[in-house]
Amino acid sequence: MFPAGHIVYFDPFYFKNGNTAKPKYFVVLKTDGNKSLIASLPTRTDAIPANESILNGCIELPGINLNCFVISSDQIITECGKRFTFTTYLYGHQIDDYDIEKMKEIYPNEGSDYVVFGKMKSELFKNLIDCFKTSLSVKRKYKKLL
Repeated sequence: MFPAGHIVYFDPFYFKNGNTAKPKYFVVLKTDGNKSLIASLPTRTDAIPANESILNGCIELPGINLNCFVISSDQIITECGKRFTFTTYLYGHQIDDYDIEKMKEIYPNEGSDYVVFGKMKSELFKNLIDCFKTSLSVKRKYKKLL
């Protein structure tokens, strides 16, 4: 349904807790056969301390158990030349897994339920995966799968 490295846009995205639904990007990090996928939900929220801030790339702050991959708004992120219109943060502790069958049930139609934003540039995607795989704040089960 969603291959690794693809960015998908949902409007709305239904969060697992069922309390909220809102427009959301979804970065597929890995698929585990036809069973599940591992993904990160990018956010505009900057939780990086001001004295540690970076413009692009990986930041690991083990002292506060924070891992983040930052993508600035001026960086082209997809093979088709797209970029986010805002600085985007992907936090290691927010990686989660999603059941593919459930995703197909909730979002059956490409174009109306979701849009494939594009495939991440290979070097950028590799850097993102490396950032998460080496992080102390990413759950061990996800690091093994990545």
